[in-house]
Amino acid sequence: MAEESLVSIVLDSLWVAAQFLPRPFETKYAWARRLKYIDPDKAYRTLNHLEKRGMVKVEKRGENNFVVLTSKGELAVLLKKASIKKEKKWDGKWRLIIFDIPEDVKHKRREFRILLKRNGFIKLQASVYASPYSLNREAIAYLQKSGLMAYIRILKVEEMDNDVDLKKKFKLASLT
Repeated sequence: MAEESLVSIVLDSLWVAAQFLPRPFETKYAWARRLKYIDPDKAYRTLNHLEKRGMVKVEKRGENNFVVLTSKGELAVLLKKASIKKEKKWDGKWRLIIFDIPEDVKHKRREFRILLKRNGFIKLQASVYASPYSLNREAIAYLQKSGLMAYIRILKVEEMDNDVDLKKKFKLASLT
């Protein structure tokens, strides 16, 4: 099993648990033993690796230690889950995303562009992307949690002049 996929499994598991459980998991090793089909020692090493990267942390509560997902870890999970699920039928409206992300957070701007491309958005201009489909919940949650939403505007446009090339790129020409 590749390390990155194990990292994804561990982060996903912690994220799901955080959504449903009133408290986080117990110690790293005890938690690692709960993962089915994964060697507990590998899971434990992965948790240590994620802790060094700042994606999980161990909190002391009373006499117990708990593994919790940090905001950095939660952002990583949301970014991974932020892939579009194509709608079966186009509603005839374009989704435009316009952004102006400052230079001092250019790594986030680069991440955002990757997110848009992964979601099927096409670049119209330097900071303008278009798609016939919306971003999913996780993508919006990622943008809000990362603070990027302050620099982004999402528009739903009913009409766009000269959108023939876009319709061809998205194979929508036959739908209108």
